[in-house]
Amino acid sequence: MPTVGEGTSGVQEWALALVGSPWVFAALYAFATVDGFFPPIPSETVVIALASLWASRGSPPLLPVILVAALGAFTGDQIAYTIGTRVKVRSLRIFAGSKAQQALDWAERSLATRGASFIIAARYIPVGRVAVNMTAGALRYRRRRFVGITALAAVTWATYSSVIGIASGVVLKDHPMIGLVVGVVGGLVIGALVDWVLSAWTRRSGGSRSRSGAAG
Repeated sequence: MPTVGEGTSGVQEWALALVGSPWVFAALYAFATVDGFFPPIPSETVVIALASLWASRGSPPLLPVILVAALGAFTGDQIAYTIGTRVKVRSLRIFAGSKAQQALDWAERSLATRGASFIIAARYIPVGRVAVNMTAGALRYRRRRFVGITALAAVTWATYSSVIGIASGVVLKDHPMIGLVVGVVGGLVIGALVDWVLSAWTRRSGGSRSRSGAAG
């Protein structure tokens, strides 16, 4: 399994190779879309890398990066939902193992209690968003509502990822390669923190409901 260092190195090479290419936005869209239902490397790392390069070098243009990333994320989320409506999510290979099954349990509980806020928050967790969106499909979460929520989540996620990239690119403008790596690693760390906070919140909420039920 690739390490964080290997992953960021690959993203760095990819971003530098495509930054001056007309294919950069097609590749970004494809990466963000696939990451919505099969996350080999979190697509926010690519968005952060491109935004960091914009801040330090002036290209690629920032607004298309945000818009294309958001569109790809939205598309991937819809594909994940559709997969959830048509297959047994728990039998998919990407959810093999106890931790992945626990993630699905977590998604089912949280969708039932928090819905919209949970779907938006899960967009910031690389594997969590796949589990949540496929589970939403499996549970037949209302599609029109899901579309609206994931559209908002995609835009905020793309903007947030770009801000991280811009910050690292500006602070380390004289060292763009270091800024790129710092931005990507920082994005991964923040995603892990969001995952940890949501998991702790879910456990606490579940415990509170259990105690209330016992008292009643």
